[in-house]
Amino acid sequence: MERKAKVNRKTKETDISLEFDLDGVGDTDIDTPLPFFNHMLDSFTRHGSFNMKLKASGDIEVDSHHLIEDAGICLGKAILESLKDKKGIKRFGSIILPMDDAEVSVSLDIGGRSYLRYDVDIEYEKINGIETIIVEDFFRSLVSNSFINLHIRKNTGLNSHHIIEAIFKAFGIVLHDASRIIKSGSIPSTKGSI
Repeated sequence: MERKAKVNRKTKETDISLEFDLDGVGDTDIDTPLPFFNHMLDSFTRHGSFNMKLKASGDIEVDSHHLIEDAGICLGKAILESLKDKKGIKRFGSIILPMDDAEVSVSLDIGGRSYLRYDVDIEYEKINGIETIIVEDFFRSLVSNSFINLHIRKNTGLNSHHIIEAIFKAFGIVLHDASRIIKSGSIPSTKGSI
């Protein structure tokens, strides 16, 4: 069974086309008008060993918020769709990941309930046109559409680029780990469904 998904979203603010392969090898083709966001999504995809093709445009002359939030919606839907019936998945994953001065903790549960705890004290600034606070909105949109439980915490760090990149890398690694099929045919839940 191929665990892939295609999601398209077109609004008055954004136009997004996304293809996602949960069982890829880290191949990316990411094209948005936000180079730092492209870099973060590339880090997520490569460290998670997913394949992702993303073409996104939007009203970035207003700000980056609409495009990044809608990309989170699309990626969340793609993750949910690619998980199929979730039979046999590991379900849980966690990591403490260092990147230079930054260290972050990320844990998740592919349990069918959306929840985000985002405990990241970060300086408010713009990195190549992207406000650091928009990262939380991206993950909130992703979680709301993938129905996963995600906890992100900054343990230490001052450099905003390092903190954010560590988060995206860690999320990719943890999602990869939790989505691996380790048992055939069984749902990893006492309820019998996720």
